[in-house]
Amino acid sequence: MRLTRVTLRLAAGALAPALLLSVASFAAATTPSAAAAVVSDAGSPYDQMDADDLRVAVGRILADPDSGRRVTREANELLDDGTVEEMRAWLATGYRLAQAEDDRVAIGKLLARPDSGRAVIRAANTALDDNSPEAVRAFLETGLRLARAEDDRVAIARMLANLNISDALRAAAGAALDDNTPEALRYFLEVGQYEVDA
Repeated sequence: MRLTRVTLRLAAGALAPALLLSVASFAAATTPSAAAAVVSDAGSPYDQMDADDLRVAVGRILADPDSGRRVTREANELLDDGTVEEMRAWLATGYRLAQAEDDRVAIGKLLARPDSGRAVIRAANTALDDNSPEAVRAFLETGLRLARAEDDRVAIARMLANLNISDALRAAAGAALDDNTPEALRYFLEVGQYEVDA
């Protein structure tokens, strides 16, 4: 009985690729128009919205406190006198480009700050060199936090290398390093070290 099961499994394993290829070729031969219809119907999610829904979508972007100058300017212009077609085009592609410009400006401001550490500068320049909207957005959303944590670890390690710091400050710095979250490291440098010394 066991030999039969093994034989069946081997046969099924050997036939599976042939069956899959024949099913795939059969499906491709009989339904290209259905697949094409799905792709052409997909389009942009904004294509089906009416003028009021488009204004609401633009208004939501405008209400976001993280919206930069270009996004704010273009969104206001669209709400003031934009056509339905202009709003659709901006929501589909223009917003992404406007946000990318605002993100580049935000990264430039970070690079100009004298307290930006080496890891932040390196990650920011990498995002700017990539120059895609996705790369600059990813840096601001996650890369900055991680690069800043790396710089914060270095700053705390330098602090610990100082032999003249108090035992309480040394313990608080060690606790921040043991926690090792970007938030704990940043909190220690911005607030915690001063609470210990107070």
